[in-house]
Formats: sequence, C-alpha cells, structure tokens
Amino acid sequence: MNNDLLLKAREKVPDAKTLIILASRRARQLATGGNPMVKTDSDNYLDIALQEIGEGLLVPDFSGKPQEDDIIAQMNAAKNAAAAATASSRKKDN
Repeated sequence: MNNDLLLKAREKVPDAKTLIILASRRARQLATGGNPMVKTDSDNYLDIALQEIGEGLLVPDFSGKPQEDDIIAQMNAAKNAAAAATASSRKKDN
C-alpha cells in the first residue's frame, strides 16, 4: 500500500473506518473486473482505490439505502439465469 495515496485519501475521507470500508469494497470491485477510474501503472487494487478516493472520484454514500454487494448480486443473477434455463429446457422436453 502506498502511504502517499493513503494520506491523500485520508484528506477526503477522514474517518478511518469509512475509508477502510470504501477502499476495500472498491478494491474488491476492481479485483472482480471493475474498470479503474484513474490512469495508473499500479497493479495493486487497493492503491488504485485509494487513488480514486484521493482524487475525489469515489465518495462514501450515506443516503441510508442498503446496498447489496456486487458479488452477491452476481451470484443471484447467475442463479436466476440457471433457473430460467432449466425451466426453458423443461418446456422443450414436454
């Protein structure tokens, strides 16, 4: 982890717990195929997330709306697609 990026991100999100959650969720998105919002040579997803936060491109959302993790949403979408394919296959067999 790049300490300079961490310091810059702390200027935008001073609360440590909020910064940890925001950066880790964004790093997970990047690790699972998300596109970086900044140009960087780094392969470290956490550094990229901290850079995005430090540049003000990523901010915490305190709207009060519960947000489902992307991984859970992807798993549910895959499960629904498999169920639809199974149902379609059964209709063809009858």
